[in-house]
Amino acid sequence: MPIPTLAEKLQWLKPVPATPYERECAAKLAQGDYEIGAQITNDILDEAMEIFVRSSRSYFGVSGDSMVAIFTAGGDLINASCGTYLHAIIQPIVIKFIQKYYAENPGIFDGDIWYTNDALYGGIHNPDQVALMPVFHKGKLLAWASAALHTTETGAIEPGGMPVSAKSRFEEGLNMPPIKIGEKFKIRNDFLEMYSVYGLRAPAMFISDLRARCTTADRVRVRLIELVEKRGEVYLIGLLRKMQDTAEIGARKKIKDLPDGKFRTVVFNDAIGYTPALVRSCYLTLIKDGGRLIFNFEGTSPENPSSYNVHTQAVVGHIANFMYEYIFHDLPICSSTFSAIDFEFPEGIILNPDKMAATSCCVYIGMQCRCATHNSFAKMSFSSASLWRQVAAAPGSQHSAQICAGLSQWKLAISDVLSFSLNTQGQGGRASTDGMDSYGFAWCAFGRAPDSEQVESELPLSVMLSQHWRDSCGHGIHRGGSGAVQEWMIHKVPNLVSLCMGNGSKVPLGQPLFGGYASAPIPGITVKKNDLLKQMKEGNSELTMDLREMIEKPTVHGDWKYELVARTPKVFEEGDLLFGFSGGGPGYGDPLERDPETVMEDLKNHIISDWTAVNIYKIVYGAERRKVDTEKTKQQRQEERRSRLARGKSYDEFEKDWNKKSPPKEALLYYGTWPDAKSTGPVFRP
Repeated sequence: MPIPTLAEKLQWLKPVPATPYERECAAKLAQGDYEIGAQITNDILDEAMEIFVRSSRSYFGVSGDSMVAIFTAGGDLINASCGTYLHAIIQPIVIKFIQKYYAENPGIFDGDIWYTNDALYGGIHNPDQVALMPVFHKGKLLAWASAALHTTETGAIEPGGMPVSAKSRFEEGLNMPPIKIGEKFKIRNDFLEMYSVYGLRAPAMFISDLRARCTTADRVRVRLIELVEKRGEVYLIGLLRKMQDTAEIGARKKIKDLPDGKFRTVVFNDAIGYTPALVRSCYLTLIKDGGRLIFNFEGTSPENPSSYNVHTQAVVGHIANFMYEYIFHDLPICSSTFSAIDFEFPEGIILNPDKMAATSCCVYIGMQCRCATHNSFAKMSFSSASLWRQVAAAPGSQHSAQICAGLSQWKLAISDVLSFSLNTQGQGGRASTDGMDSYGFAWCAFGRAPDSEQVESELPLSVMLSQHWRDSCGHGIHRGGSGAVQEWMIHKVPNLVSLCMGNGSKVPLGQPLFGGYASAPIPGITVKKNDLLKQMKEGNSELTMDLREMIEKPTVHGDWKYELVARTPKVFEEGDLLFGFSGGGPGYGDPLERDPETVMEDLKNHIISDWTAVNIYKIVYGAERRKVDTEKTKQQRQEERRSRLARGKSYDEFEKDWNKKSPPKEALLYYGTWPDAKSTGPVFRP
């Protein structure tokens, strides 16, 4: 079967035109019945999501980094319960592929269970896997149900499902196009056996999450059938149609209210895999023309021979995360909200690579498209009387994605990600208030940090500290939310393999807004052969587990290693320490305009340090009583403003000097030509 083309994918993102029968059903639906029905779909999906979280085995599932959805018979998204909006707009590609190519052979029947994880066919990357079930009533296809979740093991060349060192899709493990894994409401045993022997490091975890997806999708199917049997087929068809129409009308109105123009944002990434390297990860030109939005990515760096490439629909998925959290926050999660939005992807860029490209770490580049979208919409929306309060800087987008693999203290095979440092990132500073501290996952606003005791009971780790990471936020009149840090000690096993995925150790990823400061880069820290456990056993009263003091004094002695956040797989021994960091959000506005008493509150809450209060916010206060000297603070800030004017240059002068500069040659390995990021030749993959 042919792999979907870019044109097909972009077309399948658009909703199927309504049939006369759908229009007739929608016309019969009273407004009150519509509102009740829309809430019923929310209830169905929320119930299914609760089942999903309780049934999942991996920490992404337990943390709610998932989506449960309802689609029309034609494959268009109608509504979803989301931990993450990442899958929201793009899953119709999978259903429409099945309908176009598999309708006759093997056919689509009541009780089918379809499954896929291959990004070439409409997914994000191969750890993100989805189960889909058609919803039939009396032999007629009425809808589809799905459940999507990230599972951290695919049998790739590295544990954890996202091999940083992969150079082509052949090194990423399981890549499965849409396939029927179940019939007559039962998963086929031959498929389960295939997965068990495929080469997965933790097959029990994989199978548990697969069953959770199927169970969840089936619960949605059962509830939809109950709704049809209670209210009739005409009611359901009319409800789905009217939900589509309502979402489209609302989205078009919001888009029309935005000012016309072109809004550009350029975002850079600081590493490709384990290699420090600068790339123009997203060059976005956002065009608003009347009732239409166009996302154009011309000028983005070329594709590269690593897993840090993104297929086009995954870019759209990242943009959906922003659109539904901010612009479309009060609209149904529905395909038709994107009816007036188009995308333009040049061939061969990092956001539209060859089909042989590795994309398992695509989210680290895709997130930069979301960051660019934040800033482009901020420039566009700030002048809108109805939308300016929704303006916000991007969330903290860098983090330690620490993978642990081996045998647990219960002698069970494990390969999982420690998701605390994912789901505690700071929100970006907002137009009228600070960003939320540790608000969630940049990819999953509703994700939950896992319970430490549960982590310790299932994995051979002890959580030694868990706190806000001081000075991780970007500063401003409205600061970004604080990120967090957790420290894990390998415990109850002689050794464990660990690696880390990520980026953002040299260049902060989320950009601040309107004079705010960027958030802190993310370090990679491990401590081997340390004396922490010994000190604890001896009851050392001077031992502190505050991160800042641990590093600056230091209170824990051992082989401290500081490196890039992305680190190759290594064997660690019992007692060794791993640190996981979540990024703070970038700031909004000038820090000199921040209320001094609010700065003092941040000091008391250990969100910022004294150094930051004095040197960034220019606050003068008594060291002991922590009381602000209002007059001296005012003088300090006036002096800083005068100093800024003295340091300032005209734009022409700045540009003349800036254009003479270039990063070192070794940093431009994957950038393309400098400075315009054009391809320097074909990419060769093993």
